[in-house]
Amino acid sequence: MDHDDIQDLFRSVGPVTIKRMFGGKGIYVDGRIIAVELRGGLMLKGDAEAGPLYEEAGGRHWRYTHNKSGKEVAMPYWTIPEGAFDDPDEAEKWARIAVGASVRAAK
Repeated sequence: MDHDDIQDLFRSVGPVTIKRMFGGKGIYVDGRIIAVELRGGLMLKGDAEAGPLYEEAGGRHWRYTHNKSGKEVAMPYWTIPEGAFDDPDEAEKWARIAVGASVRAAK
């Protein structure tokens, strides 16, 4: 996704700041990270409250296998449900859920 696409997708939750990170992009609102764009995929910030909502809508939890320990590591991000890319109302719904997860994580 390019900068303008990301801005459009998250426009409903306020001004978005995009910063380069781990070969991808961190997407911030009010100084809090709400999503990451990595390897061509977009993942929303989640937690115990938001994760099940993402999964019900077809989102997948970001997990990877640690190189040294071989253990699976679960990151606090889920893929964005497909409908969000084509429907501004869906995009707003998921963006607000991600903002809520980010606010809760900061507490």
